[in-house]
Amino acid sequence: MIRAVSVDVAINLAQFSQQLFQSGLEHRIVEESGKQTIWVGSDREAYVVQQRLNDWLQSAPTPEEISAANAGPALKTTAIQYGLLRWLVATWFGFRRCPITWSLIAGCVAVAVFSRLGDDTYSVRVLFYPLLPEDSLVQLFLAIDSVAEAIRTLTPMLLHFGELHLIFNMLWLWYFGRQLEKLQSWWVFLLLVMVTSFVGNTAQYWHLGYNNFGGMSGVVYGLVGYAWMIYHFIPRTGLMLSNKMFVIFIAALFLMEVLASSMIATAAHAGGLIAGVMLGGLTAAYYRLYLRQDMLGHSLK
Repeated sequence: MIRAVSVDVAINLAQFSQQLFQSGLEHRIVEESGKQTIWVGSDREAYVVQQRLNDWLQSAPTPEEISAANAGPALKTTAIQYGLLRWLVATWFGFRRCPITWSLIAGCVAVAVFSRLGDDTYSVRVLFYPLLPEDSLVQLFLAIDSVAEAIRTLTPMLLHFGELHLIFNMLWLWYFGRQLEKLQSWWVFLLLVMVTSFVGNTAQYWHLGYNNFGGMSGVVYGLVGYAWMIYHFIPRTGLMLSNKMFVIFIAALFLMEVLASSMIATAAHAGGLIAGVMLGGLTAAYYRLYLRQDMLGHSLK
């Protein structure tokens, strides 16, 4: 985050902050040493905030007017209304910036509610991986002869069994999905999700021989592998993923295989991770060797 401007705490920035959110400019206002500091995500946004604040201060109310306006029982109602409006605006612009991530989260939550967190699998049976011959991968791929079956190779990612299964997957999807979707085109991110989901689900089905599994874990591990390759080989992307975090994910995968392989779709995790690492490597090579620039458009020369 970048410090855009600091003003006196006596100035009520609520209306100004609301105008910034309505225009799509995400920011944070923090009180620091008797000042209100507005933080933004880039130098360009900082310049915009400075210009808009100068214009807004020309018509801003005085501290005395603010105190008079905030007096009485209307203060609590106004604060609640402002907080709700701010949350709705932030949610809307968050969805606009990361529509695939938020749509996946909404879809998983909706399926979890409809299936009662996996207790009622019959009502969501259409989302399970299609029953295909698993003698060999070639036969399995050739048996996918319709669009409906191709879609069903992806839809197990929407299924979750239990509260913790859903919560942990949604948290990591939100964490990595937002970063990667903001970094590249939405269709590239969607393709990444589809490939890691297909590879992870297919690996799990081929490993088990039956289709009673589900979860976003394969995609999450695919995003982890992809993000780690981008973080490692393309500079200045701003991804929040360290080598230590990547090692923790790998260690967790081994522990799940050793301690709970019969309960957890570890093949889906591994398949998604491998697919993500390979796609991340191809993307890094494309940017470094062909475009000779990072993912933000800066030259690597």
